Amino acid sequence: MARPPKPLILREAVVEASLRIIDTEGLAAFSLPRLARELNVQAPSLYHHFSDKAEILAAVARAIVLDTRVPDPKSVPNWIEWFVALSLAFREAMLRHRNAMPLILQYPPRDVVLRSYGSGAEFLQELGIPEEQVVVIVEGLDALTLGAGISAAARGGEPGRPFANVDSTVDPRLAKVAKANKRSATGVFADVIRAFLRGAAPQVPETAAPPRVWGRVASGDGKVAQPAS
Repeated sequence: MARPPKPLILREAVVEASLRIIDTEGLAAFSLPRLARELNVQAPSLYHHFSDKAEILAAVARAIVLDTRVPDPKSVPNWIEWFVALSLAFREAMLRHRNAMPLILQYPPRDVVLRSYGSGAEFLQELGIPEEQVVVIVEGLDALTLGAGISAAARGGEPGRPFANVDSTVDPRLAKVAKANKRSATGVFADVIRAFLRGAAPQVPETAAPPRVWGRVASGDGKVAQPAS
């Protein structure tokens, strides 16, 4: 398709409008004609910045990850709570855009993710964790956080207690333990991350300090920073 002689819209505007459509109307509602109407342009204008629909959706997935509000290391007391806060922040970013959740799996923004993983791996090694165990922790945190985000999104982002609606006549044991739990889904997820880290790195004192800075992946506004091109 021929491109118009000059761009009428910015790349950022295309991504923002795409995410707005998906957030409010659902992923199935997204199309290039719908996007063009949202931006009040002709569809060919979109091709100044993107080669096709897939490239736009990949940019949307990247924007969701970049929406993670990275916590200030000074705001947490120790290394475990730092990773808890970071995992919660990523989960919250996914839930702010839960209609777009499939895009993170289909178009994972590897440049941003790998940069974050690299910084996390460096910090874990500074704590004295053996290299072979660092991969276990990084992979585990990724799997737990993505899984928690997908699970919560599937439930509509409900903030209530896990398994609160289990039928006691069908599964009385699960209903009993679910009733005993007084934490929200967010609280349970935070405790899952704590338990995982304590078990995966028992040699590190829980009182060990959080990272001094997280500037390699966090910008000044507290969001995950785009790597330099």
